[in-house]
Amino acid sequence: MIIYEVNLTVKHKIADDYAAWLPGHIREMLQLPGFESAEWLSDEDFHEESGADPRWTILYRLGSHDDFIRYAENDAERMRAEGIDRFGRNFEATRRILRVREAFERVPRREP
Repeated sequence: MIIYEVNLTVKHKIADDYAAWLPGHIREMLQLPGFESAEWLSDEDFHEESGADPRWTILYRLGSHDDFIRYAENDAERMRAEGIDRFGRNFEATRRILRVREAFERVPRREP
C-alpha cells in the first residue's frame, strides 16, 4: 500500500470556497484507478483563534506503487491544474509518497 500525502496551506480569504470545493476533488481522485480511500485532516481548530491560514492534509491510500506511477503519468497534471485554475496562487501544496512498511492494529486484551 502507498500513502499519497498532500499538504495544503490555504489563504484565509479563500478558505471557505476551497473547503467547499475540496470534497468533490477528493471524490474525483477516488474515481481514478488504484485510489482506495482518502482522509482529510485539519489542524485549523488549533489556529482558528489566531487567524492563521488553514493547513490541511489529504491522505490518499493507493493499492500499489504502480498505481501511483499510473496516476503521476496520466492524471496528476490535470488534477493539480483544477485547483490552480480555480484558486490561483492563494494556496500552496506539498506532496510526498509513503510506503506502508507494516500495519498494526490494536488487539483487544482478554479478561481473565
